[in-house]
Amino acid sequence: MRSMLRMVTLSTLMAAILVGWDMPSYGEPYELSKNDVMDPKTVKSSDIALFGVKLGDPEAKALDVLVNEKIPGIKVEQEALFIFLLDQRKPTGPMAGVRIQDGKVDLIFINNRFAYKTRGIFRNVLNSESPDDVRKLLGQEEYGDENVMGAVLAYDKQGFVVNYLGKDVNVEFSPQR
Repeated sequence: MRSMLRMVTLSTLMAAILVGWDMPSYGEPYELSKNDVMDPKTVKSSDIALFGVKLGDPEAKALDVLVNEKIPGIKVEQEALFIFLLDQRKPTGPMAGVRIQDGKVDLIFINNRFAYKTRGIFRNVLNSESPDDVRKLLGQEEYGDENVMGAVLAYDKQGFVVNYLGKDVNVEFSPQR
C-alpha cells in the first residue's frame, strides 16, 4: 500500500512539474504589458508582444485577441490596415496598436499614452524627458536624426525605432533587418 501511495504521489509530482514548469529561454516573448525586461540588448522586435499579438501573427489572431476579446480599460478601433488601442479613460488618440499587411501583423507601435500599461525598459523610454534619456536607457542608436523638433533613433538590428517629439514618444517595432 505504501509503495502504491508513493508511486501515485511521485507520478502526480512529476506530472505537475512537467506541465507547470516554465523554463526561460533565449528569445522568450516580451509582453509589453506584463514583463519587466530591463536589459536593452535582449530586446528584439521578433520577441515583442502586445497583449499576446506578435509580429508575423495572422490577421485572424490579431482580430481575435485585440478586437473580439475585451481588454480591461481599453477601447479598440479598427481603421483600414490598423487596429488602434485607446485608453477608455481619455480616448484622445491611439496609445498602441498594430498594422496588418498581407494578412499578417507587420508593425506594433506604442506611445507615451501607453506608458501606464507598459512594463520594463519601454515604460522608462515612453516617459523619457529627452533623446539623451532614451540613449541612456537603450544605448547609442545605429543611426538617427535629431533637430529642434525632436529625434528619430533607429535600432534596426533589434527591430525598433524611437520617435521623440517633445512630450510625444513613440516606439515602432517591425521585423528586424
